[in-house]
Amino acid sequence: MRWEAAAAPDVMQDLILFDGDCVLCSRAAHFVHRRDPAQRFKFVAIQSEYGRALAARFGVNADAPETNAAIIAGIAYFKADAALEVLACLPGGGWARLAKLAPRTVRNWIYDRIARNRYRWFGRRESCWVDDAALKQRIVERAP
Repeated sequence: MRWEAAAAPDVMQDLILFDGDCVLCSRAAHFVHRRDPAQRFKFVAIQSEYGRALAARFGVNADAPETNAAIIAGIAYFKADAALEVLACLPGGGWARLAKLAPRTVRNWIYDRIARNRYRWFGRRESCWVDDAALKQRIVERAP
């Protein structure tokens, strides 16, 4: 799969689909949460019922996710594009627009190396790691 951006106007906007069992992915959710003072972004763990439904819709294997997703302005982005689109929306994230100048194949090659080794390098939890009450309020469990 090439993981091209896909239309998603009917999905909750400013939503990040992430692997809630992955320590790196959970830390990334915390990173966005701390740098998003407007609380623009919401989060859904791929292991949740709604997360699995979104994964199925976009062709992501919920049991072995190979990508995250970010739904912004009616478009679902995947892999490095998702990360860069989110970062570009955060204060001070202008540098992410510059990173998008690198070819997608290069960006996704780097993304894939990290994703493939994320459990080994950063660890894995048996449940979504949300210990911040403010972040927990931004977790979406069910379809709106």
